[in-house]
Amino acid sequence: MTSQRSLVTADDTLAPVRRPLSKVPEVTIFFWIIKVLCTTVGESAADFLNVDLNIGLTGTSVVTGVLLVGALILQFTASRYVPAKYWLTVALVSVFGTLVTDNLTDNLGVPLETSTLIFGVLLALTFLAWYLTEKTLSIHSIFTRRREAFYWLTILVTFALGTATGDLMAEVLGIGYLMTGVIMAALIAALAIGWRFGLNPVLAFWLIYILTRPLGASIGDYLSQSPDAGGLGLGATLTSVIFTAGIIGIVVYFSATKVDVIPTASTYNTGTTTGPTGPTEQGGLVQTVVVVALILVTAGTGYFLRKSALESGTPGLASGAGQTTQTSPLGDLSKFRTITQDTLDRLNAGQQSSATSRIGDIETAWDDAEARLKPKDKSAWTAIDDKIDTALRALRSTNPDVNHERTALTELLAGLGPNAGT
Repeated sequence: MTSQRSLVTADDTLAPVRRPLSKVPEVTIFFWIIKVLCTTVGESAADFLNVDLNIGLTGTSVVTGVLLVGALILQFTASRYVPAKYWLTVALVSVFGTLVTDNLTDNLGVPLETSTLIFGVLLALTFLAWYLTEKTLSIHSIFTRRREAFYWLTILVTFALGTATGDLMAEVLGIGYLMTGVIMAALIAALAIGWRFGLNPVLAFWLIYILTRPLGASIGDYLSQSPDAGGLGLGATLTSVIFTAGIIGIVVYFSATKVDVIPTASTYNTGTTTGPTGPTEQGGLVQTVVVVALILVTAGTGYFLRKSALESGTPGLASGAGQTTQTSPLGDLSKFRTITQDTLDRLNAGQQSSATSRIGDIETAWDDAEARLKPKDKSAWTAIDDKIDTALRALRSTNPDVNHERTALTELLAGLGPNAGT
């Protein structure tokens, strides 16, 4: 999408005034690759701090927030675009934006549908304020503090919105992370084709930016999940190491070649900070209204059709002799009991590493079943969800306590029993 540069350079002859160096990178294929990598590492890092180090969601949010403030200070005080500073900030914004959504969902009990609507409205208001103030949304115009502030606020909200949207599709609607990733990749491809055939580049850029968040998360989940859960079984640690190495490699490449540096260009008037308002940018308003309306209608229709299908579906509660037995308010939870018991057996046999690996299967299976189970009895689902989180933290702790792990698994087994969640 490098043709965005035309939004900045088309009218350079109007004035000879030179502007400061841009604080953001050029949009190339490497931009999108590293953005997806940052998204994946961001989610993995949040899980590592929250679950593996057992800091908890609130503690992880505080630590990440402090680090993000430090990174933003470095970014704002820099006089030009520096790859290491910029992409460090993106990675931390990715983590913090994800945690904003997770806190709303897990700590405050806000439904993902509500979070998606809230962040969608906030993003629209941010774009509106940005455009009314600066008369441009192009990232090729980020050469003032105020525009940079709008830019990073927008980035934060897009990550929060992308998290809410991806989790809504994968978990609440039961589509799964892999299929959610496939859908996001298809939408990104459609937008890229549309851009080639005249879709406004600024509109295309921001839509793709939002969609790359759930895409990156889906790729990470697919690589890290065990084969039993439909993944490749690389594990969260190895996946994070691979993606971090990719980020470092691209940042080093950027630093050495400067291929992502936006060339200095003239401003569009004599000394003011207003941006381009030519036909290309003005024409994007009509496209934005049409595309956003199309997205809302399609997404709304798909949501209600999917929810109706889930609510009308009959759960498979099979037991012996062709009979059905309601084993809990949520239905048949034998699959989750099997994983939990298997984990406990491995732990009792002294196979800590194997037990830690096995408990990850219940996390994936429980998330995939959320759309089917949660509508039946929200309180029962939440009770078991809390027990699963406790077991995950215990098994994934950097200093595991066998007694604590055994207690967590035993309580989870009890929660998954005939009176689960009651």
